[in-house]
Amino acid sequence: MKKKNFTIALFLGIVFSINAQMKTMHKSNAGIKGGYNLAAVSFDGDGETEQRHSFHVGIYGEEFISESFSIQPELLYSQQGYVITNSSGTFTQKLNYINLPLMLKAYPSQNFFLEAGPQIGLAVSHKEEYDGLFSSSQQYDPNSFDWGVNFGGGFKTDSGVSLGVRYHLGLGDLYDDGKAKNRVWQFSVGFDL
Repeated sequence: MKKKNFTIALFLGIVFSINAQMKTMHKSNAGIKGGYNLAAVSFDGDGETEQRHSFHVGIYGEEFISESFSIQPELLYSQQGYVITNSSGTFTQKLNYINLPLMLKAYPSQNFFLEAGPQIGLAVSHKEEYDGLFSSSQQYDPNSFDWGVNFGGGFKTDSGVSLGVRYHLGLGDLYDDGKAKNRVWQFSVGFDL
């Protein structure tokens, strides 16, 4: 009889403990995030340029729609662009965006997540830099609107600190000619507030 009561008490304790952990982990939250960008551009599908090393920073909100799924809108400032190097020198196109990703996140386990979703972006500034013999006064004005999709994953601790990796596949044309599209790897750290 004591064994049976002990087993029932142990089972109920485990169930209530798991339920409490799931409720504390899966609640709506907001936070800040930032990290490192590796940005490039694909021209006419003929491969990518060299990568520009830069950063991103912003805010997010995460709303759980079930135990394992959430929707996370974000507002990010993101430095993007690309680098081209040849025998004449180096050309760097610096593009700065305000991006609005809307991510659907799936939690296959309590702390690990996968994410995917659309993103729109607004170019807020751009600058061309020439280094070496390669010089020009030509301005490469990007289209002000960009759009694409993001794919990624990461790990989120019970205390709300997250580490994530995301790939942005740009689908909008960067310029009116050349079919240039943004490609960005993002490595992020986020903190729930």
